Amino acid sequence: MKILITGARGQLGRDCQAVLAAAHEIVATDLPEFDASDAAQIRDHLAAVRPAVILNCAAFTRVDDCEAQRALAFQVNAEVPRLLAAAARVLGAHLVHISTDYVFDGARPVPQAYVESDAPRPLSVYGASKLAGEKAVCASGARYAILRTAWLYGRHGGNFPKTMLRLALAQPEETRRVIAEQHGSPTWSWRLAEQIRAVIEARAEGLFHATAEGHTTWFDFASAFLTAMDVPHQLAPCGVADYPTPARRPVNAILENGRLKAAGLNVMRPWDADLADFVARHRDELIAEARAALSRPAHTGRAS
Repeated sequence: MKILITGARGQLGRDCQAVLAAAHEIVATDLPEFDASDAAQIRDHLAAVRPAVILNCAAFTRVDDCEAQRALAFQVNAEVPRLLAAAARVLGAHLVHISTDYVFDGARPVPQAYVESDAPRPLSVYGASKLAGEKAVCASGARYAILRTAWLYGRHGGNFPKTMLRLALAQPEETRRVIAEQHGSPTWSWRLAEQIRAVIEARAEGLFHATAEGHTTWFDFASAFLTAMDVPHQLAPCGVADYPTPARRPVNAILENGRLKAAGLNVMRPWDADLADFVARHRDELIAEARAALSRPAHTGRAS
C-alpha cells in the first residue's frame, strides 16, 4: 500500500522508511520541501499522492524549548495533526500518529504503569501540545491509530545515549551526574518502526501504548549503554532537584502496551535486549559519529 510519512528525516521517520519500504510504497516528506503546517499544501499534496496511510512522525520534541516557544509547539504538535486528520478523513486514509508519555504527570507510584484508559495530566507545554494533537485526531472523524511512546533513541538524530557517548569519549575521567529518580522504558526507534508496521498492516484503530517492555532509570540506562559500548565512563546518580530544567518531566513514564497485547499486535521487546541489539548493530557507526562531532569546534553537550 502507499504510505506517506511526514517528518521523514527524523529519528523515527528514517527508521520507518527503512522498515516499511520492504513491502510498501513510501512517499517521504519533511521540511523544507513539505510544510505540514500549511493547510493548502497538505490538501494539495495528499490529493496528488492519495496515500492509503498517513504516518505522522513530525513533532517539535525539544521539550525545554517548547516552554519558551509555546505557539510553535502547539502549531507543530496539535495543529499539524488536526490538518492531517482532516485530510485523512476526506481521502479515507488511515492516519497513524505518534504521541508521548508526557501526556501523563508521572505521579503514579513506581513500578505501576500507565494504561491507555488513564486520564492524561501533562506537566509541560510539550505534553499539553501533544495531548491537544491526540484530541484533534480523535475528534476528526478520520480512521486513526495513536501510538504513545517514550524515551526514544536510535541510530539517527540526537538522543540521550548518543549525548552520553560524546561526553564519555570527550572526558572519560570526569564523573557525570545522571538522574536516577525518573523511570521509563527506553524504546529503540527501529523496534517502534516495526510496531508501527504491525499496526498499519492490521489496519488497527484506536489509542495504543507502544514502548519497550520493562523499565529502568536514566542513570541505569546510561550505565548499561556505555558498558555495552565498552567505553570508559564515570557516572554518579543524582536527583531531579539536582538537575533543574525549564520543563517538568514525569517521574514515572512507564507505559503498559495493554491494547497492543489484547489485539495480538505487540512486537515490543525488553528494553535491555533491544539495547544490546542496537549496540551490536551500530557500535562502530556511533563511535565514529561521536568522534567526528567532538572534532568540530565549539562542541557542547549535557546529560538529561
